[in-house]
Amino acid sequence: MNAPGTAAMPSAVRWLWLSLLVIALDQATKAIIVARFELFERKALLPILELTRLHNKGAAFSFLSDASGWQHYLFLGLAALVSVGIVVWLLRLRAPGSALLASGLALILGGALGNATDRLLRGHVVDFIHFHWFERWYFPAFNVADTAITIGAGLLILDSLLESRRSRGAPAPDPGSPPTTP
Repeated sequence: MNAPGTAAMPSAVRWLWLSLLVIALDQATKAIIVARFELFERKALLPILELTRLHNKGAAFSFLSDASGWQHYLFLGLAALVSVGIVVWLLRLRAPGSALLASGLALILGGALGNATDRLLRGHVVDFIHFHWFERWYFPAFNVADTAITIGAGLLILDSLLESRRSRGAPAPDPGSPPTTP
């Protein structure tokens, strides 16, 4: 049951549509890459950008990719734990004034579940966006889910900075008013 006066304040769970969109785009792009590219096949799009099909059994930047297989279960467990935590956070977060935070959380949730879907269905994550500079410096390949997680984390940081600024900009209490106690 809702507390009095909160029935009209919807939770930020309404942002889950963004998570579903990320999962759908992520899985659709990975399916296209798997259908049209052989493993390690590359196609240049720009002098600094190529599509290439890579499989990552690890985490970001192939962290733990050479482990014996236990990492698969670790990353699935972490994705499940983080996903549940984000959904609970969204359920408790009141929608008015929280669009930046809620959209950031929804992007992270969609990205985490997109990559977890790969781990469940394929046993690895399909990465395919690959930036490089002069065939000399390469950034690790990534995918739509990774992009959503990165943008979501950026939105969380931005929300935190803006919230900090709002807190500092709050008017000081009137010196003539009685002190408030928690």
